[in-house]
Formats: sequence, structure tokens, C-alpha cells
Amino acid sequence: MHEMLMSLAQWLEASPWGAPTRTTTWFYPYVQLTHFTGLSLWLGTNIALDMRLIGIGRWKRTAAELADDLFVWNWIGFCIVVTGGFMLFSATATTYLANPAFEVKLGMLVPTAVMWHVIVQRRALTWGKAPEVTGAGRLAGLVELLLWLAVVTAAVLIPSY
Repeated sequence: MHEMLMSLAQWLEASPWGAPTRTTTWFYPYVQLTHFTGLSLWLGTNIALDMRLIGIGRWKRTAAELADDLFVWNWIGFCIVVTGGFMLFSATATTYLANPAFEVKLGMLVPTAVMWHVIVQRRALTWGKAPEVTGAGRLAGLVELLLWLAVVTAAVLIPSY
């Protein structure tokens, strides 16, 4: 399995999107900026909903209304994050596969956090119909915030390995 992943990583590095991302002076920072922009949109909309579920901030809308209002922007941000992340990964895929922080981020945390977010987003439509959010909604919002904090922490640790 490891050999197959390494072969895929080497192919990605030589691909039409991996090689320019790695070798062109201006392309890598542009892709990184795109990734961070999508990350800001994705996490910003997640955090807004989580904060509303927890009960922090001004309550102009119910959590259900906020989840509905942010839905499209949230998933646009996710698509931008995935595209930019794939391009960044393609630039030095073999290095990333050997990085423990990357393994934790992408192997454990991201799938868990995304699945949890989908659950929270769908359940917020039920939990957040009234101005006051239920205890389960508050807990779910807090757990999601902690999961994304762990993902960001793992991402920040990637360069140190």
C-alpha cells in the first residue's frame, strides 16, 4: 500500500499541476493564497454557526436561519480549500506523505471534522429553530470548534517536520 501511495505521490509531483506549483516562482504563493482564502471562508462560516449554537454573539437570527443563510458560502469555501490543498499537496506529495503532522491533519482530523460539520449543519436546522439553542446544539458547536482548532494546529505544525 505504501509503495502505491508513493507512486501516486511521485506522479502528482510530475503532473501538469504539481510541477508548476513547485517550480514556478509565483504559482505556489498564488495557490497558497487561494487555499487560505477558501479556508477563511470555510472556517469563518463554520465558526459563525458554532458561535451561534454556543450562544455567543448577537442573536439577530436563529441558528437554523444562520445555517441556511451560510450554507452556500460554506460549501464554496470548502471547494476552494480542497482545490488549493490538492494543488499544494501535488507540489511536494512525497514529502507530505512522510510528515506526521500532515498524517494527523488529513488522515484523522479533517475527515472527522468535515463529517461532524455536516451533522452539525443538518441538525442546526432542528436545534436552532427557537432563539435559545438546546444543550445538544451547544455541545455540538463547541466540539466542532475544538475539532477545527485541532486541524489548524496540525496544519501549522506541518512545516516543523
